[in-house]
Amino acid sequence: MASTSQDPDLGIVLGLAWEQFVIELRTTLAEQGFDDLGRSDGYVFRCLANGPMNVSELAERLAISKQGAAQIIDDMQRRGYVERRPDPADGRAKLLYLTGRGEAALAAARRFHRNREQRLVREFGADAVHSLRAVLGGIATEERLADPLLRALHI
Repeated sequence: MASTSQDPDLGIVLGLAWEQFVIELRTTLAEQGFDDLGRSDGYVFRCLANGPMNVSELAERLAISKQGAAQIIDDMQRRGYVERRPDPADGRAKLLYLTGRGEAALAAARRFHRNREQRLVREFGADAVHSLRAVLGGIATEERLADPLLRALHI
């Protein structure tokens, strides 16, 4: 289908689709008791899901200052999503871990992502979703997908 001058620009459609996705994600997570998630929480969840790290390592991955990362972690710890534990290799250092609540929030978000994609397959067909992934992946590029600046994205 060819675009007409009355169609919204592609960037507008992409932005609106992303906004709708985030609205549905936040609503679903809130219904499951995770109504207090912050913008950076999802990236922190994904980082810590790969194993514990210290605040300096997290700051590097987020491309922010150690103070900024510590503030995010302080807030997430206050909300019960992460905890600090002594580093067995360095008694002076602390490692960051997801709590049970943090693991549950990450699992709920990942379930939402899978379910949302399955819903798209039911609505538009597997070929259309595969093509959509290919097009969006081509726009994003692997280099961009690995960019720590994606930290601003929601879970």
